[in-house]
Amino acid sequence: MEQTTEAYVKAFTHHNITTIEFFHPQSNSLPGALLQSLAESIEVAGNEIESKVIVLKSSGTKAFCAGASFDELIQITNKEEGLAFFSGFEKVINAMRLCPKLIIARIQGKCVGGGVGLAAAADYAIALDTADIKLSELAVGIGPFVVGPAVERKMGLSAFSTLAIDATCWRSANWAKQHGLFAEVHSNTNELEEAVEKLAATLSTSSPEAMKELKSIFWRGTENWDTLLKERAAISGRLILSEFSKNAIAKFKSK
Repeated sequence: MEQTTEAYVKAFTHHNITTIEFFHPQSNSLPGALLQSLAESIEVAGNEIESKVIVLKSSGTKAFCAGASFDELIQITNKEEGLAFFSGFEKVINAMRLCPKLIIARIQGKCVGGGVGLAAAADYAIALDTADIKLSELAVGIGPFVVGPAVERKMGLSAFSTLAIDATCWRSANWAKQHGLFAEVHSNTNELEEAVEKLAATLSTSSPEAMKELKSIFWRGTENWDTLLKERAAISGRLILSEFSKNAIAKFKSK
């Protein structure tokens, strides 16, 4: 069967487990339309009675998520467009935060920028040992402003600042586990699948009310994120207009 080259977000529920899968031909990067679909899918699953737990995954065997779409970033011409684009990440992270269901992230490959944000906003991330991470935003003239609160909450200020400052350095999956981003790291895909399926199956038979209360405790102190992440999106939306950013993105795209 020929693999699709069309970007998508699809969701299905089986045995009380909702799987949300996204795909983009450019290393599972995230343009605005995909971000909107992701946020909507998470919100829908959160409100479905049949759904007890959510598994967030991307398609393929390579990158989990390459972050923001450079094709869209380079087309931004004003602050309003910049705010609108980066608000897509704000909507996804806040949808994950506010979702009453626990979210397991299945991380099969490298995470860059917004991909690190998705892993951090999940309640439990299970990864392959090849799932290196990088916050590359500073290298293109912006910064991990929108995903920053989620990454800092999960990993602490020290690890977040390390990733944000050294924007060209990959950190290993084991480093990410040591600093709290990943809950588990596995050495092959079979082990990864088994771990995700086992945890999801266990949670699918656990008390929905208990899990909802647990999640509200896990996310306590983030009640201002509706406003905070919009403010951060505006910062990125302004900085992406700089000549530095335009030139840096053009260089990345030409490689």
